[in-house]
Amino acid sequence: MRKPRQRCSALARKMAVHLQFRRYRLPLRMPLRTAHEVWTEREGIVVRLEDRGGAVGFGEAAPIPAFATETVDAAEAAIRSLGEWPTEEQLSAVPTALPCVRHALTEARSDIERPVGDPTDRSHPSAQSDASYRAVAALLPAGRAALSEIHPKLEAGFRIFKWKVGVGAIADELGQLDDLCAELPAGGKLRLDANGAWQRRDAERWLERCAERPIEFVEQPCFASKTAGETAQLRAEDTLRGLAEDYPTPLALDESVVCDADVMRWLGNGWPGWFVIKPSLLGDVVTVLGKLRSAKSTVVFSSALETAVGARSALRHAFAWQGEPKALGFGVWPLFVDARFDGPALAPFIRSPDFSRLDPAVVWNALS
Repeated sequence: MRKPRQRCSALARKMAVHLQFRRYRLPLRMPLRTAHEVWTEREGIVVRLEDRGGAVGFGEAAPIPAFATETVDAAEAAIRSLGEWPTEEQLSAVPTALPCVRHALTEARSDIERPVGDPTDRSHPSAQSDASYRAVAALLPAGRAALSEIHPKLEAGFRIFKWKVGVGAIADELGQLDDLCAELPAGGKLRLDANGAWQRRDAERWLERCAERPIEFVEQPCFASKTAGETAQLRAEDTLRGLAEDYPTPLALDESVVCDADVMRWLGNGWPGWFVIKPSLLGDVVTVLGKLRSAKSTVVFSSALETAVGARSALRHAFAWQGEPKALGFGVWPLFVDARFDGPALAPFIRSPDFSRLDPAVVWNALS
């Protein structure tokens, strides 16, 4: 029986699929302020594949050029160059320099190959045991606005919060940290996301304070982009390793592990901290997560502020993770002015049916 299946597989790789795409630029419901910029909208591309049997799959390319992904223009040009009827071989040959495009096409193909309700999919409820739901970390706004936002989220049942820091003066933010910690109930935790805004002395000052407070981890305290040059990058990476070894509060990489090669490099260097993984930015999610699992790494899955199409795919990978589950960084919704593009409703927990029932066709049709 194996030989016929192998012949069918080889034939399938040569068969063309119908490729369509729609680009989007969606205003955010509320501006998102980080240490580097203020986000007011999100750009990306939704792709649709249909095989000759009529099976349809969707994927999303949601680049973040500031994170060193391809630009949306480059993503569109690459997708357009594939033509209307690309073969499987053409889809697989998209360069690794276009990870978001590779991700979108891979997820769309996986959609076609995965029957609806397939119990072999680990995200399906019948394949779950005690992992049928995951806790969610609620996103707090930067600055003092976090103090007013945390109360309704506490009342809704959230116990883990992500707070953007490195935006204001350190003395002010440290005072606000104490105020936020005072609001947390027993067992509550804060995640601090600096988006690489700190120099070493700033990071040391924060980590000294964090050691005595309910801080789950500090995300990307220092960072140097590729445009800063190799020397600056090496200096920042040395600083991160030193901080991870010198302080008890875990450090997590985010901007440092955007693409597949980044993750592999930090794994190879024996990074002792955590990894914040945005599946939507990885070209080969399955392989990368397999390497992280083999290394017994601590992984936090996070949103890339994608639409429901990308969120559905990212959450599927998060639920399939076989390592220690950590609260998901998907407490971002409602995100868009037009709610048709949002992922699951904001809640302290996400269950597998919450994202499995998301219909990518709704997003596709809304973009028509």
